[in-house]
Amino acid sequence: MESGGFVRTSGMAGSKGAEVRDFISLLKPRVMSLVVFSGFAGMIMAPGSIHPVLAAVAVLCIAVGAGASGAINMWYDRDIDAVMSRTRGRPIPRGRVAPDDALAFGSILASGSVFLMVLAVNYVAAAILAITILFYVFVYTMWLKRSTPQNIVIGGAAGAFPPMIGWAAVTGGVSVESLLLFALIFFWTPPHFWALALYRRGDYEKAGVPMLPVVAGARATKLQMLIYTVLLLPLAVAPYFLGMTGQLYLMAAAVLGGLFLMSAIAVWFDETDKSAKRMFAFSIFYLFALFGAMILDRAPGAL
Repeated sequence: MESGGFVRTSGMAGSKGAEVRDFISLLKPRVMSLVVFSGFAGMIMAPGSIHPVLAAVAVLCIAVGAGASGAINMWYDRDIDAVMSRTRGRPIPRGRVAPDDALAFGSILASGSVFLMVLAVNYVAAAILAITILFYVFVYTMWLKRSTPQNIVIGGAAGAFPPMIGWAAVTGGVSVESLLLFALIFFWTPPHFWALALYRRGDYEKAGVPMLPVVAGARATKLQMLIYTVLLLPLAVAPYFLGMTGQLYLMAAAVLGGLFLMSAIAVWFDETDKSAKRMFAFSIFYLFALFGAMILDRAPGAL
């Protein structure tokens, strides 16, 4: 079968030389850490309580589900991963893990995470987890990524679901507040990922992936980054005005938002890739810090 102009291999030889770390790498642990943290924050922010053991199970299911999505993504994208310098060191392009083994590994973990969430937590959290995995695999990876420059905008919804899963694990439902947590990540994703795409656009062009900088150019991408960053600012402080957080979070969100906006403005004026690299790095810190401020805001004695 062919996709994106590259031939896919069957991978029937098996993963004879694979080590445990190769399978861990398939899970995209760095991406998983942010997913897990935002899911945990969703549980902390939710009204009500959940038994610590069930909370741990819910976090585990979110982590395993995210990792499973990453493994299946690497199975499907093995052709373009082999071309791009950023991804050619992944286990499948290096021949460390056979494609069929990666697919089986991801599929088993995906099914297991949803099944465990059903048994241990509740059906709503399990349903959102299942939607997250299916959306990332079928909508983003298999459809949008190779077909439209808006791939990361629509596909970014997959990464925005974890706080809703955490919220649903506690409450058994969905609310305006949990949708706001979803929106924070949804509007953060385009400037975050387009910053990466700006200084890696040669890779995407070589692989035939229609990322916005490749299709529309750097200037149009920088404008879109700036627009999404501005739209993110009121969303970031909205939890305070909805009564979800206190002043500690409001101050943190305001400062972080100002710095994020300054990063986007710097990218707009910078003709090199330096500001884009800095914004990509800061964007990861920004989201960790934003959800971290939510968690700290719930601590006893917080403002």
